[in-house]
Amino acid sequence: MSEYSGIRGTRVKYLASDPTLNTSTEGQVWYNSTSSTLKSLVQIKAFSSGANYPTATYGTVGGAGTQTTGLVFGGRRDGVPTNDYDKTNEYNGYSWTASNDMGTGRYGLVGCGSQTAALGAGGYRWPDAPTGPQSAVEEYDGSSWTAGGALPAGTNNASITGIQTAALFAGGSPGGITTAITYNGTAWTAAPSMNTGRFGLRSTGTTTDAIVFGGGNPGGVFGNTESFNGSAWSEVNDMNTARRDHTAMGGTNASHSVAQSGYNGTANTNVTEEWDGTNWTTAPTSTVTHRGGSGFGSATAGVSAIGGSSPPSDLATEEYNSNINAITQSVWASGGSLGTARGNIGPAGTQTAGLSISGAPGLPGPNATANVEEYNGSSWSEQNNVTNAAIGPFGFGTQTAAVGAGGYSNINTVLNTTEEYDGTNWTSSNTLNTGRLSGAGSGTQTAGLAVTGNSPPFVKTEEYDGTSWTTVNNMNTERYNIAAFGTQTTTLAAAGRMPSGFNKNETESYDGTSWTSLTPVNTARYGLGGGGDQTSGVIFGGGVAGPSSLSSTEEWDGTGWTNSASLATARGLIGGLGTQASALAFGGRPNDGAAIANTEEFTGGTEVVTASTLTTS
Repeated sequence: MSEYSGIRGTRVKYLASDPTLNTSTEGQVWYNSTSSTLKSLVQIKAFSSGANYPTATYGTVGGAGTQTTGLVFGGRRDGVPTNDYDKTNEYNGYSWTASNDMGTGRYGLVGCGSQTAALGAGGYRWPDAPTGPQSAVEEYDGSSWTAGGALPAGTNNASITGIQTAALFAGGSPGGITTAITYNGTAWTAAPSMNTGRFGLRSTGTTTDAIVFGGGNPGGVFGNTESFNGSAWSEVNDMNTARRDHTAMGGTNASHSVAQSGYNGTANTNVTEEWDGTNWTTAPTSTVTHRGGSGFGSATAGVSAIGGSSPPSDLATEEYNSNINAITQSVWASGGSLGTARGNIGPAGTQTAGLSISGAPGLPGPNATANVEEYNGSSWSEQNNVTNAAIGPFGFGTQTAAVGAGGYSNINTVLNTTEEYDGTNWTSSNTLNTGRLSGAGSGTQTAGLAVTGNSPPFVKTEEYDGTSWTTVNNMNTERYNIAAFGTQTTTLAAAGRMPSGFNKNETESYDGTSWTSLTPVNTARYGLGGGGDQTSGVIFGGGVAGPSSLSSTEEWDGTGWTNSASLATARGLIGGLGTQASALAFGGRPNDGAAIANTEEFTGGTEVVTASTLTTS
């Protein structure tokens, strides 16, 4: 039996505690003398369920993008053979959203690129004209499709990899061909032919560094892998399971790819294999079999989606992660309902010790309530009312040391009042310099911030020291009904609405002196909720054009926004508080209608590096 030192060239380390776990620790083995355990850091590979695709679809389907910004297009609708799909849907890592249709509906097409710059090529139509293999190529700009340079000949069920302006298209039907061509964003150019003609193959990489793998022709199903360097094809190590019509994850990386599901010549298979640049190794199987369907994303964070077999599989989407980190996704869960349904609420506190201040119950109108409720992590309870009932006040601080200020009174007056809460009673404090409706607050009872609001010119900021307010530098962008969170000297403000009625996507940070513009949110909105700080935040809900409300959530990492799990109930003018790891959404108005009492609790996703204990068996 080989010894570890003979394999790794080093002896097993004898340590009193685990080392710092990161990528440099992967594959190492050590003995923890404190816990008397032999440990190692190993790569974690697993599938997890994503949101179901909107409609059962079969035939090879085009895909592009990443695990959190993906795109699927084309395919064929079950039970309606005269209607080849022209549908397009975008994936944000949690849900699918319909986008504009393709110009030519077809199945058996392939795709590459990104969610905002994708390429769809080839395909098959039957029985609607034009029938048979298609030469159509279309380009997607994140919103709509336009015609690109057509393929030299109609081809379906081929492979494609690269980006919208530099793609490699190889193989396909009729019959299983060896042809390879490259695209420069305008036209196609002949490239050297593959060694083995086949259809239902897949590829990853670029026009000068790519691999193709699997596929079939009338002679059978193959596990062949070929490498392309821009000028010639070379045979490299085969897949362990020969197959065609599989999905591929790897994007533009030819040295790390995943082949998933497919047809092995006898039956559909859910076997997964990972390519490391030299060899294929077996990885965890998927729950469902995506024969045909669509694959996109990377080999460490990919998506295998929507079945694709005939008859079609279910609507399942599955995400594949290959990482040293144990990953959990962000989720929303139901919490206890408010005692009094309301929107335009002043929030303060945390997910397990929250405060709902005033607001407007019922339909919109001058119907402010002075009601105050506390949340203990599972239910709301009535507390002493504020003195000044207000629609759209703002709040900040903790459940036992909070501030509620501003808003709109029942006699149609914008308020400048300030009240402090000690966990039992409310006490009046010095007034704001500028009364404001639908503003936002951050910080603590003794070091707080009032941010904008419906108080022309909608950019005014004030600091609170526990006694008085001081006017400080204005925000850069006019707006109200924003989300703001953090401390008095590190506040993040996001989205909102302009006085003209247009929604905003701006993000700004405050450093205690001035405001700085940062990366905008993905979806402009107003009346949203939020929580966190300048390096890790979350926003959710809100309103958009017209009366429509949003359920979407975005997480902030200090640099940019990423789409996250959606609320169960879309709503605007929502109460929101907490942190990125544990936020709370409560009340609000779905589509500007009657106020609701629903509460939802957010648990942010995590990535944790965990050492495995080695045992004998």
